[in-house]
Amino acid sequence: MLEHLTKETFKEKVFNFEDNKDWKFEGDKPCLIDFYADWCQPCKMVAPILEELSKEYDGKIDIYKIDTEDQQELAGMFGVRSIPSLLFVPMENQPQMAQGALPKDSLEKAINDVLKVSMEV
Repeated sequence: MLEHLTKETFKEKVFNFEDNKDWKFEGDKPCLIDFYADWCQPCKMVAPILEELSKEYDGKIDIYKIDTEDQQELAGMFGVRSIPSLLFVPMENQPQMAQGALPKDSLEKAINDVLKVSMEV
């Protein structure tokens, strides 16, 4: 089950924007954040893919969801204007945003390229 973040849990697990002006990742492994809304059809198409990825990459990355209707401050902070928007957060570098309902192979490529996590069997 993917974890839904609120402003408070986002500050603990991803970025404490109230204490830090510059980006400082708080997590212990790279993460992918899905900005979505319940009424969004493309978001519903991405959801099962993210569930699969969370099982396949279990222990390697965290996958979180942020409801843009409920957490408008977080969505605004990242300039989310269209959903789904996916934020890839590597351990060291700046996060990168991708927009739209990406197919699984594109998500895997971004996990590999941006998060530097590969699927090793």
